[in-house]
Amino acid sequence: MIRISIDAMGGDHGPAVVIPALMMVATRRPDVRFKVYGRSEVVRPELDKFPKLAAITEFIHCDVAVRMDDKPSKALRHGRWKSSMWKSIEAVKTGDADACVSAGNTGALMAMSKFCLRTMATIERPAIAAIWPTLRGESVVLDVGATIGADAHQLIDFAILGTAMARALYGMDKPTVGLLNIGVEEVKGQEEVKEAGRLLREASMMSMGYHGFVEGDDIGKGTVDVVVTEGFAGNIALKTAEGTVRQISTYLRAAMSRTLMARIGAVFAKGAFNTLKEKMDVRKANGGVFLGLNGIVVKSHGGTDDEGFAAAIELAYDMTRNRLLDRIEADLDLFHARHPKSSLRPAAAAGDAIE
Repeated sequence: MIRISIDAMGGDHGPAVVIPALMMVATRRPDVRFKVYGRSEVVRPELDKFPKLAAITEFIHCDVAVRMDDKPSKALRHGRWKSSMWKSIEAVKTGDADACVSAGNTGALMAMSKFCLRTMATIERPAIAAIWPTLRGESVVLDVGATIGADAHQLIDFAILGTAMARALYGMDKPTVGLLNIGVEEVKGQEEVKEAGRLLREASMMSMGYHGFVEGDDIGKGTVDVVVTEGFAGNIALKTAEGTVRQISTYLRAAMSRTLMARIGAVFAKGAFNTLKEKMDVRKANGGVFLGLNGIVVKSHGGTDDEGFAAAIELAYDMTRNRLLDRIEADLDLFHARHPKSSLRPAAAAGDAIE
């Protein structure tokens, strides 16, 4: 059985979205079990609507819920040991759950996850990895918001973490990896990025195929399976892509309803538009994985609906079933065995979580 702990109080809609999402996943994944944390007065009425779900769910009442606008330091100080967010993460630490999913405050979730689970031995800072729809299928992009700035060693860590995730998610033997840069030429970019590129070229890892530098338009093309960048640029790229999808959708709706002929044309093109809508549905790519921790934590978008939250849960399910942590540890051990000097890192210069 795959056991997943759920922060039912996170997100803009709380249990009203979370509980129906659990029912969706339980229907599709009969080997899943849930531990749900939240306030009984709002969670219980929703859970009672689904008797079959209640039968495979353990509910734990928590007095405290982290608010979406709480600062990470405040959430950690006041929500530690008592909040639904902390309790759901702690279940992973104690072995009562295999993974944790929350739609709550990103900064608070990262702070609590790092404090509770700690980073892996050779990882200095964790990263948030997102699933990115591309013309070729899907790619893993990281970091999309955990830390601001990264040195060459941290970028290499991100490459190893992202490679392990791609192998676990897509069943690839040797995913291709690219470093996001302002050009593909080796002379371009910041020194940290160029140094990371040099080290990755020399690494020659069996589990990773280093492609070289990639540019922003390569993300959507699917030029590589894993795109590596630091959190500031990654977060901007992610938010820009989400905004572009909404912009194009708005343009299409306006164009198709502007005239009578346009409306008639829209009727005939309904099948094509449905296919486009399916491709552009951001809910299907919902869920950012916190990589580099001693446990699996998935962050769902706070404003998503039940379909989107179900996608985040299934991402946690897949990462657990395909033994993500074991793959990461094996790849890290292999890299540092071949490059022992890479463990001697300079002082960290990366910043705190963006959100």
